[in-house]
Amino acid sequence: MLVSAESTFVTFLADAFAVFVFILWFWLFITTASDLFRRSDVSGLGKVAWVILLIVLPYIGIFAYILTQGGGMAERNRMQARQARDELRQAVGFSVADELTKLERLKSENAISDQEYARLRARVVQ
Repeated sequence: MLVSAESTFVTFLADAFAVFVFILWFWLFITTASDLFRRSDVSGLGKVAWVILLIVLPYIGIFAYILTQGGGMAERNRMQARQARDELRQAVGFSVADELTKLERLKSENAISDQEYARLRARVVQ
């Protein structure tokens, strides 16, 4: 036996580590599965193959997906965030021109510096 029955702290640490690894695996699984099902460039057969790999060999499947599709995952997340931001701007009535006018007013009132103005303007125009 690796750990004696009287060492409860070591048992607690081992259990805490096991729970942490499970939560980490679950988070990675949800992330990869959601990315996989949002993709339109992968065929249905390709998705089925990835799902089978994720279920049958969970750790190897997740790491293989992240290694082979990681760059694309980041780009797809950026595109989704940009799309959500644009939809929210339309729903709220956000106008880039209105925001630029507000920034010009803040700059003319010396409420923000030139560096802050440039940074905020670049952010709004994005």
